[in-house]
Amino acid sequence: MTIGRMENVEVFVSDGKGRSLKATKEFWAADIIFAERAYSAVVFDSLVNFVCHTCFKRQEKLHHCGQCKFAYYCDRTCQKDAWLNHKNECLAIKRYGKVPNENIRLAARIMWRVEREGTGLTEGCLVSVDDLQNHVMHFGEEEQKQLQMDVDTFLQYWPPKSQQFSMQYISNIFGVINCNGFTLSDQRGLQAVGVGIFPNLGLVNHDCWPNCTVIFNNGKIELRALGKIAEGEELTVSYIDFLNVSEERKKQLKKQYYFDCTCEHCQKGLKDDLFLRVKDDPKPSQDVVKEMIQFSNDTLEKIDKARSEGLYHEVVKLCRECLEKQESVFADTNLYMLRMLSIVSEVLSYLQAFEEASYYARRMVDGYMKLYHPNNAQLGMAVMRAGLTNWHAGNIEVGHGMICKAYAILLVTHGPSHPITKDLEAMRVQTEMELRLFRQNEFMYHKMREAALNNQSMQVMAEPSNEPTPPLFHKKQ
Repeated sequence: MTIGRMENVEVFVSDGKGRSLKATKEFWAADIIFAERAYSAVVFDSLVNFVCHTCFKRQEKLHHCGQCKFAYYCDRTCQKDAWLNHKNECLAIKRYGKVPNENIRLAARIMWRVEREGTGLTEGCLVSVDDLQNHVMHFGEEEQKQLQMDVDTFLQYWPPKSQQFSMQYISNIFGVINCNGFTLSDQRGLQAVGVGIFPNLGLVNHDCWPNCTVIFNNGKIELRALGKIAEGEELTVSYIDFLNVSEERKKQLKKQYYFDCTCEHCQKGLKDDLFLRVKDDPKPSQDVVKEMIQFSNDTLEKIDKARSEGLYHEVVKLCRECLEKQESVFADTNLYMLRMLSIVSEVLSYLQAFEEASYYARRMVDGYMKLYHPNNAQLGMAVMRAGLTNWHAGNIEVGHGMICKAYAILLVTHGPSHPITKDLEAMRVQTEMELRLFRQNEFMYHKMREAALNNQSMQVMAEPSNEPTPPLFHKKQ
């Protein structure tokens, strides 16, 4: 049953899923199905001084609001564009005397917009923000306690002269944020910087092997097709990283999003055999596999501790020791081996040990290519980083090949106008020129490369983060 539509998509009721979106025409890989600006959005608490509160771009020099001293902007244009949403916030912060957390700020921004425009459908929206799933009834004891604390803080922050909402309505809005808050990234798509509510996106259901992806680009989200989508086909995105066995993904989805995943990959356990694959010749016993899994988990705990303390050489040592033991037990697609390869290649790149890092990065990418959807955004980013690592190591042919592969993936997932795709295109052109020179005169290429690297500061990889890749939807911790 169709219950609402706009260009390219319409809302329908899906068996077992409730409201869903389906395509009203055929789409192909890289097509933008729809774009949507946030109904409301805020910068994360930890980044309020480093990210523009309007366009969410990271900038070295930002100008703060002269009244509340809290909000930061790129320039006058961003500040002027923000005033409609910041006006009430500015007065509330001054009255309250401090800045509440991001969840309180987002809830307040949503309710100030509801105050201005009413609770009905706003222009371009297929669903009203307060009609999105909130799952408050499914909250556990700890979540209920946190919800009550948020509501209490909100009531202290909310100005008495503004429209007064019921406790139930306020609780529902916090539930909406908890279930539908979309993670916003910086302009290059490399760091999570904020959270926003996008009502139309909230109607797109989950699938572990989806036909769409979502990217934040130039102030709006884009729902992009990953391959051919037939007219009438349901549109899906993945709420979590695919790189886990089906039972663990189902547990994560149930805990974070309160539903039982019934996608084909979960029902049939597709690729689970690859995630847990062990060596064939000789095949290790079940006891040996169990011991190695336990050893890998223990090592990951030690690695997390060392990373949090900045002891990166210790991280490398732990990874090497673990990989050496894993070699005789796990196959190249085994999750535990891939996690170790990802960590060690990232940390070695940061330490500028590019030759060793490039070896581990190539092995990691070989495993990823057998597991991820060919147009998965996280696969594209991983291949890009591996390509850069190999370029730094002087493996120009391998590096160029990986950069070309990553560029092809990101053209689909991010599109040609996204800053990271533009950066990758520049890298592709540069490595192509270098590869041509390398094939013409290898000795001259190395001489020129050495001179170039001596005359400019080495591009240092970002400091390894102890945080996992940010999920598509932001969950309050």
